[in-house]
Amino acid sequence: MPVELSLLIVVALVIIALAVLFTFVPVMLWISALAAGVKIGIFQLVGMRLRRVIPARVVNPLIKAEKAGLKITLNKLEGHYLAGGNVDRVVNALIAAQRANIELTFERCAAIDLAGRDVLEAVQMSVNPKVIETPFIAGVAMDGIEVKAKARITVRANIDRLVGGAGEETIIARVGEGIVSTIGSSEAHKDVLENPDRISQTVLSKGLDSGTAFEILSIDIADIDIGKNIGAELQTDQAEADKKIAQAKAEERRAMAVAHEQEMKARVEEMRAKVVEAEAEVPLAMAEALRSGNLGVMDYMNIQNVMADTDMRENIGKATGEDDNNSSSGDSNSGNRRY
Repeated sequence: MPVELSLLIVVALVIIALAVLFTFVPVMLWISALAAGVKIGIFQLVGMRLRRVIPARVVNPLIKAEKAGLKITLNKLEGHYLAGGNVDRVVNALIAAQRANIELTFERCAAIDLAGRDVLEAVQMSVNPKVIETPFIAGVAMDGIEVKAKARITVRANIDRLVGGAGEETIIARVGEGIVSTIGSSEAHKDVLENPDRISQTVLSKGLDSGTAFEILSIDIADIDIGKNIGAELQTDQAEADKKIAQAKAEERRAMAVAHEQEMKARVEEMRAKVVEAEAEVPLAMAEALRSGNLGVMDYMNIQNVMADTDMRENIGKATGEDDNNSSSGDSNSGNRRY
C-alpha cells in the first residue's frame, strides 16, 4: 500500500512537471519552427518568456518570412516587438514589397510601422493607387459667379516619404487651394464650365505632392456646378450700406435744421422780451419827464390823443379790410350762382 501511494505521488509530480514545462516552454512552436526549417533553440524560446515576449508573435512571422525567402534574424523581429511594433504586419509588408519588386528594407519598414502608419496598406497602395475624393470646393470667378467643383485625386504611396510625410488631409487642402485659385483667376465662370480640365492641369502642374507621403498621379474634375452670384450680392450689400449711410447723414442734417429752427425761435422770443422790456421803460421815461418839467400836462394829453386816434384808425382799417374780404367772397359766390 505505501508503494502504490508513492507511485501515484510520483506520477502526479511528473504530470505537473510536464504541464508546467509545456506551459512555460512552447514545445509545439519549437517543433513547428524545426519542421519549417527555422533554426531556433528551445532556450531561445525560454528566454523570450523571461523577456516577456510572446514567442508566437515572433516565431510565426519568422517562419512566414523564411518560407517567403526573406533573410530576417530573430533578434530584429524580437527587438521590433519589444519596441511596440506589429511584427506580423511588417513581415507581410516585406513579402508584399518583394512580390511587387519594390525595394524596401526591414529597417525602413519597421520605422514606418513605429511611426504609426499602416506599412502593409502603404505597400498595397504603391501597387494599387488610391482615389481620394474631395468635397465640393467653391471659388468665385472674376465676373462674380460662384463655381463649385469636386475632384478625384489618384495617389500612390511614396515609401521613401512615409516617415515624416504629410497625409491625405494635406493633399485635399492643397488641391482645394489650387481649385479656388484657378477658378478665381478665370475671367468668367463660362470659361471654367467650358474647360474643366484646365483646373486639373493647373493644379497638377503645381507639384502639390511635395513633402507628402503620396505621389499624385492625376487630378480629375468629377463634378462642377454653379453657385450664387456673389458679385451681385456684394453690390446689393454695398448699395444697402450706402443707403443707410445716406439716411443717417440726412437724419443728421434734419436734426441740425430742427436744432437751428429752435435756436431761431429762442432768439425771436429773446428779441420780443427785449422789446417788451423797452416798451415798459416808456411810461417810466414819461413820468420822469413830467417830474423834471421836460414834458407838460398838455403835451402828455396830446400824446394820449394821438395814441387813441392811432388805435381808432387801426381798428377802422381792420374792420374795413374784413368787410372788403366778405364782399369779395360774396360777389364771387353770387357770380358762381349766376353762372
